[in-house]
Amino acid sequence: MSVIVTDQGFGPDDFNGVIASPDEWVAGAALDMANTDDPALWADRLADVPMIRVAFPSSADGRGYTVAARLRRLGYQGRLRAFGHVLSDQYGMARRVGFDEVEINDDLAARQPEDQWLFRADWREHNYQARLRS
Repeated sequence: MSVIVTDQGFGPDDFNGVIASPDEWVAGAALDMANTDDPALWADRLADVPMIRVAFPSSADGRGYTVAARLRRLGYQGRLRAFGHVLSDQYGMARRVGFDEVEINDDLAARQPEDQWLFRADWREHNYQARLRS
């Protein structure tokens, strides 16, 4: 099972559509992207993708953040989900680069309960980079 983390805390997965790999994708399906995939290859099809799920195979591998930021710069306005091993400490960064939500497994949710994620839910307020720029 998985848990979806948003600024409101833990919740169930309410996406009911098909999620496909890039090789199996058809218009209207959600897209599973690896953190090594090039978002530019999808630039002309982004409007047809209701949700993109970007894999995080390890909390020490930040390439998924770059994928998310590039998707948003390409104009993707759909639902963007980080999927895999994202830690509660990384939630603010995930939101700042454009992720709407994070999908974690039940084991990680048990080790890092909802209150740890909610503590970081005010990610705009605690953005030290924005404070340094002003």
